[in-house]
Amino acid sequence: MGEANKSTSTAEEDLLLKTFFAEVSEVERDNEVIRILSCFKLNPFEYLKLPFDATPEEVKRQYRKLSLLVHPDKCKHPQSKEAFAALAKAQQLLLDEQERDYILSQVNAAKEELLAKRKKHLKRDTASKIKSLVEEGKYEQQYESTEEFKQELKLKVREILTEQEWRRRKMQMRISEEEGRLKKDEEETKEMWKKKREHEEQWEGTREQRVSSWRDFMKGGKKAKKGETRPPKLKTEDPNKSYVQRPVKRG
Repeated sequence: MGEANKSTSTAEEDLLLKTFFAEVSEVERDNEVIRILSCFKLNPFEYLKLPFDATPEEVKRQYRKLSLLVHPDKCKHPQSKEAFAALAKAQQLLLDEQERDYILSQVNAAKEELLAKRKKHLKRDTASKIKSLVEEGKYEQQYESTEEFKQELKLKVREILTEQEWRRRKMQMRISEEEGRLKKDEEETKEMWKKKREHEEQWEGTREQRVSSWRDFMKGGKKAKKGETRPPKLKTEDPNKSYVQRPVKRG
């Protein structure tokens, strides 16, 4: 009896333990989904939680690890599909040589800006300046390895990428506006030539009528066309004088 109760208790504990780990795992998955969806959209390194010097092999390994964590078939979070797609896009960007080079160029620009700011600060800080001279550059290397510098670099990269994206969108907007203007001009030109052709065709279509009318005019045709108004004829008493004879009142 005691052994049976002990066995039942152990089974319950095992079930409780499995449930506990399942709940913890689910919380971790949900947290990872939330983290991914809150990442800076222009920096794929943030999505994959990788440093800027990560190799393509490290990118692939990290993607496999995180994608399994938030895969829609295993994660119950309602936005797991969006998080999974964001990771896939991040990996694609970092494995594309051209895209990767562009992002790293912005990272280097951010690093140079931060280091220039640091050097300017050292000029005012005599103790730090002396220390950097004594250690022959090791001081700067130590600074780059600190969490403070990494966080500053992360924020500066965000700033630069945002600025570059704004410029790109602004340029794209200008290009679209110019393309729209050129298209409008082209359509107006086509419409103008269309009207001109229609006018020429209409003019050519009345050629016979115009020629016929001209011939009748040259022949001195006396029949007026229907609806045509002719000037009054002149009545004269003296063939050498041309004047209109006024009517004579009678009675």
